[in-house]
Amino acid sequence: MTKQSINTTCVQGGYRPGNGEPRQVPIIQSTTFKYDTSEDMGKLFDLEATGYFYSRLQNPTCDYVAAKIAELEGGAAAMLTSSGQAANFFALFNICEAGDHIVASSSIYGGTFNLIAVTMAKMGVTATFVSPDCSEEELHAAFQENTKAVFGETIANPALTVLDIEKFAKAAHAHGVPLIVDNTFPTPINCRPIEWGADIVTHSTTKYMDGHGSCVGGVVVDSGKFDWLAHADKFPGLCSPDESYHGITYAEKFGKEGAFITKATAQLMRDFGCTQSPQSAFILNLGLESLHVRMPRHVENGQAVAEFLEKQPQVEYVNYPGLPSNKYYARAQKYLGNGGCGVVSFNLKGGRKAAETFMKHLRVAAIETHVADARTCCLNPATSTHRQMTDEQLATAGIPAGLVRISCGLEDKADLIADLAQALAKIDEK
Repeated sequence: MTKQSINTTCVQGGYRPGNGEPRQVPIIQSTTFKYDTSEDMGKLFDLEATGYFYSRLQNPTCDYVAAKIAELEGGAAAMLTSSGQAANFFALFNICEAGDHIVASSSIYGGTFNLIAVTMAKMGVTATFVSPDCSEEELHAAFQENTKAVFGETIANPALTVLDIEKFAKAAHAHGVPLIVDNTFPTPINCRPIEWGADIVTHSTTKYMDGHGSCVGGVVVDSGKFDWLAHADKFPGLCSPDESYHGITYAEKFGKEGAFITKATAQLMRDFGCTQSPQSAFILNLGLESLHVRMPRHVENGQAVAEFLEKQPQVEYVNYPGLPSNKYYARAQKYLGNGGCGVVSFNLKGGRKAAETFMKHLRVAAIETHVADARTCCLNPATSTHRQMTDEQLATAGIPAGLVRISCGLEDKADLIADLAQALAKIDEK
């Protein structure tokens, strides 16, 4: 079979029914699975056979959908998680332990910043944050002997900085560690980080992949390209016997293509249980089937809104990598040839007060702690998603108090612009 288009993979990837089998991905709504003998089940616990025994670790519905996303990203294997934050935690903690270190872009989602800077620090994993615009020298200087991973977001939420994936991948590989990229905003329709050197890709599937605000979820995709055994001293969890699983050495038994996801399933999902439900996976798959149709409309609306906002006197600046005036325009043209996403952020000249007035008068766009939905939504990060960050951290991440993030949905762009225009006019009213 010739290589099929990513559009076809959105519709038919992952699950391919046989003769007389269900056309749609079946919902296997069962916690447990029956076996005829203890020996049969024992082979599963020994990782000597494939199959299912308890849905906290794996479920067929979830695996079908994970396989589709792996195909979309060009990866070797994937696993669904209960949320995007769980996906990022699993991707990092699968190769990090107490005493280890992470290099991360400073321009990332506030919840992920807190996960790395605060929560994982309590677990003994420290981090150095670098600007996504740092020089190669500054990037290399951030690495330590105990660095185990590099992390960044393709398009940062909400600053909309664009990561130079090749630069970060080159630095990570020079130090013998993988690059992990959160690709939530572009989705594989608009960017496939593995093709630019990333080793592991994560998503909050809650966003564009679902696309309808229906179910929370995440996914971890392994490229299957990082050679763990070539850096065995750095990754003992993958390259030395796991005594909690009968002494299996994952990198030896499952190779580059299977070691990372197998360990994440056998260890982390077993112990943390951050599994996605079969029902949620089914709903996610419905969203994936139209992802290639929806993303161009999101980009079209985002571009139109950004161009409108850039001309308004109440707006200090607009962040959208599709604007020629944007500092990341050239980088976006390289990595995001089809456009990035429908999310636009902009800073109002009147600061926090102007942002509150503007948002209060929106009629089409709803104030929500959400993004990347079929319906347009809007928020002020400094008072919501990023309120746990200090003013200094907010400034470092490029999120001033007057910044507004709007996620352009699938509505008519003329209606969106009209709504923004009337809300902006309210700022000037005395």
